[in-house]
Amino acid sequence: MSVKEIKKVAVLGAGVMGATIAAHLANVGIPSFLLDIVPRDLTPDEMKKGLTLESPAVRNRLSNAGKEALISKKASPMNPLYKNESADLITPGNFEDDMNKLKGVDWVIEVIVENMEIKKKVFKNVEQYILPGTLVSTNTSGLSINEMVSECSEEFRKCFLGTHFFNPPRHMKLLEIIPCKETSKEVLDYMHTFSDKVLGKGVVFAKDTPNFIANRIGTYAMMYTIKLMEEMDLSIEAVDAITGPPMGHPKSASFRTLDMVGLDTFLHVAKTCEDKSDNPAEKTVMAAPEWLSKMVAMKLLGDKTRGGFYKKAKGEGGNQKLTLDYKTLEYRPTEKVRFDILKKVKQEEDLHKGFKMLIEGEEPASQFAWKLTKQFLLYSAGLIPEIADDIVNVDRAMRWGFNWKLGPFESWDAIGLKASVKKMRAEGDTIPAVVEEMLASGFTSFYTEDAAGNLYYYDFAAKKYLLAPLPAQKVELPVKSLHYIIKGNKLYAADPSPIRLAALKKQNKVIKSNDDGSLIDIGDGVVCLEMHSPRMAISPAFTEFCFEAVEEAETNWVAMVVGNEAENFCVGANVALVMMAAQSGEWEMLGRSVKAFQDSVMRFKYCRIPVVAAPHGMTLGGGMEICVHCDRVQAAAETYIGQVEMGVGLIPGGGGHKELLIRYIEGLPADVPVNMLPIVQKPFEYIAMARVAYNAREAQELKFFRSTDRVTINKDYLIADAKQTALAMAIEGYRPPAPKPIKVLGSDGIAAFKAGVQTMLWGGYISEHDQKIAGEIGFVLSGGNITPGALVSEQYLLDIEREAFLRLCAEEKTHERITAILTTGKPLRN
Repeated sequence: MSVKEIKKVAVLGAGVMGATIAAHLANVGIPSFLLDIVPRDLTPDEMKKGLTLESPAVRNRLSNAGKEALISKKASPMNPLYKNESADLITPGNFEDDMNKLKGVDWVIEVIVENMEIKKKVFKNVEQYILPGTLVSTNTSGLSINEMVSECSEEFRKCFLGTHFFNPPRHMKLLEIIPCKETSKEVLDYMHTFSDKVLGKGVVFAKDTPNFIANRIGTYAMMYTIKLMEEMDLSIEAVDAITGPPMGHPKSASFRTLDMVGLDTFLHVAKTCEDKSDNPAEKTVMAAPEWLSKMVAMKLLGDKTRGGFYKKAKGEGGNQKLTLDYKTLEYRPTEKVRFDILKKVKQEEDLHKGFKMLIEGEEPASQFAWKLTKQFLLYSAGLIPEIADDIVNVDRAMRWGFNWKLGPFESWDAIGLKASVKKMRAEGDTIPAVVEEMLASGFTSFYTEDAAGNLYYYDFAAKKYLLAPLPAQKVELPVKSLHYIIKGNKLYAADPSPIRLAALKKQNKVIKSNDDGSLIDIGDGVVCLEMHSPRMAISPAFTEFCFEAVEEAETNWVAMVVGNEAENFCVGANVALVMMAAQSGEWEMLGRSVKAFQDSVMRFKYCRIPVVAAPHGMTLGGGMEICVHCDRVQAAAETYIGQVEMGVGLIPGGGGHKELLIRYIEGLPADVPVNMLPIVQKPFEYIAMARVAYNAREAQELKFFRSTDRVTINKDYLIADAKQTALAMAIEGYRPPAPKPIKVLGSDGIAAFKAGVQTMLWGGYISEHDQKIAGEIGFVLSGGNITPGALVSEQYLLDIEREAFLRLCAEEKTHERITAILTTGKPLRN
């Protein structure tokens, strides 16, 4: 059967989840109808306005409210929309007046209350309105997919499936796809590709079992955590200290995560598991302790009721963090947790080694971690093939749905499968038969890699290692869409497959490297300059390597990508090294280092072949300066970018002022008098206020990226997309830009910025050191104390920027700010 291309969607249910799914569809340019029930009563405000139950504003009240809740009043990385204007793609409506609009959509997704009978009625109603071939799905978090469409036609069920988004949909990578018995293969394949490429999701295939994969295992692990806490008499803070980063889990760990999710929501999922399970042991674990039920009755649900396992309260010294004593259900001041093993684990940079160290320790934290880990490993292994066909889907579900660094079977490999099973047996545990059989056959790990970096997993059904599918699937393109370019006697053709730098390194594709950088052949005449310095901070070694990389790329290759596979693209300069050099009085060396970085990014800008940056995650300070000097940017949607040097008492030192100034004044008519001050005010504000764009689209609005730069929704494709962008530029006959003089404000600009900053100081909004830093920013953006309207070169601006940077490096208050960031992770406004 042929499947409709999804161009328009109807979202049924305008609650938080439904509205944020509509928001993410809008993020990727897909319009939707957002429908909900018609209210049966007027609100006092509606009565005052003279509205009636027949007024459209009343009938669409719930969907209007869902849409309005998406509009953010201030920039934040947690906003559901990339930009507020995208909300225009969402059309509110209701289930009584607007069901006929379903005839014009390609996908209907149900996001209503978790009640089976209500869902059945909704789908029977939906079937009356949709056209044949329309995709229909449910976002249920754990109810039976087959049961809810049991009264619909077979044709309807062929196009029906579960699409379980995780909250919040913009940020959580996981999408569980659950077919019903009749779902066609064509529908599954299409939804997989669409979710992967268009929505940017990591797709796992789950079976129609209670709570599917991630919630099933995650809920069990959380419930066991609670009962183990009671058994070992540990506090809530202690458990969170253990179950967070030391175990490869987010900082929110266990109970802080529950506060974000909502205790009532969590217990509903647990109750579903308990009721549907026929395993007595599982039922026992899933049964909620009495004190959890009391918390729900007391409305201690978490963030949504301003108090759960943790809460904030005003005290004598300001806000005070309080923790619930689960024995008395009363709050007390949060206590500092001290476990020696956790300090040792924190010092270990290798997650696998640190986790193993934690598990093998003797103190209570290690005992807790071992007992918890052992239990959810055994539980997970016992659920295959009930909830999924293989361990890959399970591990990805837990990594993408709960932000774990390691899934259950990856965790098992990290602590050593053979040794840990031996310990489990000694402690009297029953090992799942599939694991016993695997070990008996000589397989001692769930995953293995070959010499080429290809990942294999042990398949319980096949009883051997199978090649693990890439998270992002290759999408075949017609031959006519392939690009090619000839350099020398070689022909290079574009390939749209995902690119894994780690695998290419194992295939001996590294052209050259040093400790902090590598140049890798990524195919078709394109190379990738990869940073792999400690914590992704710019180091002298990486700067030095940039010159070698550009020289090699210009000589022997057709294009270059600057990118990596780390959690963040680049967090900026290594400020610890900067401070040490300043405190040691090594000004000449520090000046040379700054000049070298400036020169390296200028080599990117004027390289004879196209250079494309592929930023993602944190792209701060010098990371942004790398990007703005490249010909083009292919950014991950979730890129957080800005010049944040103010936070450490410094200013951009790698051409950040220059490039932001150019972006704001380019296009101004040369022969028409223009007041440049209001225009240059914007980059001044963004640098002085350390403004961060919290996604790539916002970065384009702020001109951190240009409108011609491109955005990749699924980060798995980022390097491949950047390669395609670079190749396309090469094919079009790339020529490097010609240097142009830059018109500056000169002394008039310095005076104007100085006056504005002085007013801020008088008003108590900034400190004297803020004033000094802002003065340097205004000085550089104005081009120094020269004639207003003068034309200067890029090198001139780089020189005065470097001098200003070094002046601030000598300030004691700058050292204090750097120390605060390094020791507390928080900026100091001194």
